[in-house]
Amino acid sequence: MRVVDLNADLGEIPGIEGAAIDRELLRVVTSANVACGGHAGDAESMRRVCAEAASLSVAIGAQVSFVDREGFGRRRLEVSSALLADQLRQQVADLATGASEAGTQVAYLKPHGALYHAAAQDRQIAHVVTEVAAEFSLPVLTLPHGHLRELASAAGLTSFGEIFADRAYEPSGLLVPRDQPGAVLDDRGDVVARVVTWAQTGQVRSITGTFVDIDAVSMCLHGDTPGAVQLAHDARRALESAQIRIRSFTEMP
Repeated sequence: MRVVDLNADLGEIPGIEGAAIDRELLRVVTSANVACGGHAGDAESMRRVCAEAASLSVAIGAQVSFVDREGFGRRRLEVSSALLADQLRQQVADLATGASEAGTQVAYLKPHGALYHAAAQDRQIAHVVTEVAAEFSLPVLTLPHGHLRELASAAGLTSFGEIFADRAYEPSGLLVPRDQPGAVLDDRGDVVARVVTWAQTGQVRSITGTFVDIDAVSMCLHGDTPGAVQLAHDARRALESAQIRIRSFTEMP
């Protein structure tokens, strides 16, 4: 039976609404990418998400980013490698504190937004992210290809490929940039169908209509888009109906 991990970004939306969305998503996903202060999140949200994740046996991941709360971490910032490393270390350490208070621990690292793409395309940034992950002995969740996965594996870290349920893909396997038309898919039925197709075949239809192989074990379900909670529930039900087993990638061999 095919095994797939479902992950979502949590702790990003402030207030009661954000807490409610996080709570619902934690009932669906098996891995939680927790915002740890760089692009969103604070000590309170980290403690809350970690406690709820621990109670549901959901793996906790440090979602590190450029320190850019105004831009939600979606702008690439030009900072020195030393400063970036210090900022990422602090984010992981802050989340580790919240996890420890919940009686659990951080299980993996995933870059967010601009850092996610920069680490795949820029070898120096990938080196910084790898260095920080190695210091905390954390597996890395990233794009199936690119410098971060290459360097993480070379450093002896376990790395896992990720696919996005609601993002369009180029024929090359790269994501369509968010500022281009059609980059984010908004038809729930289409998204659920492609989720199942990928889980069964390892392929998704690209923006040009051709099929592309995506070598991944984890599927990201975004939590900050309209209807995200219902989409997450629909996707999980569809996968289970297709005989796909849902399990955190941190528990896979």
